[in-house]
Amino acid sequence: METTAPTSSPVLRTALLCGTVAGLLCIGWVLFLYLTDNNPYGPKRTLSDFFPPIAAVVSQILLRRYYAEGPGLGKAVGVGVLVTVLTALLAATGLYLFARTADASLIEQHLVEARQLLENAKSLYMAQTNGRQQFEATLRNLAHTPAAFAQDEFLKKMLLGILISIPGGIFLRK
Repeated sequence: METTAPTSSPVLRTALLCGTVAGLLCIGWVLFLYLTDNNPYGPKRTLSDFFPPIAAVVSQILLRRYYAEGPGLGKAVGVGVLVTVLTALLAATGLYLFARTADASLIEQHLVEARQLLENAKSLYMAQTNGRQQFEATLRNLAHTPAAFAQDEFLKKMLLGILISIPGGIFLRK
């Protein structure tokens, strides 16, 4: 049973609000890393991977205030998934635009750092079965274009966001 508050679509409005805020936070994090002379493509960038799942759960909590009996499973999971998709799209678009407009030497510096990290971890790869193939595949698959960085950003945000928003929606449906 819905409350008497006049809202056209609380699921969509909540998803737009939370997804936009989380996406802007992801973009802001990359800019913060860049402005503080940290590698905006490096491992510290992955700290923003936690924004989509947090935003998804917050949206599910916020959605509960529109429904007296709870939003139900479909709306609770739906708002979390919508927030995740919107956040991932905004974050990937922001990173793509950043990589296109920033100095290309940043990508080259990142690749040098990433290769160095992989070389330091080479002994761990070689200790595993098929370690050489895994090492070479990891080295070959390093993102080196703005589109590759955007794709990586989108997939990471989507994966973690969906993994958290589904159980969050199940738990917060009532």
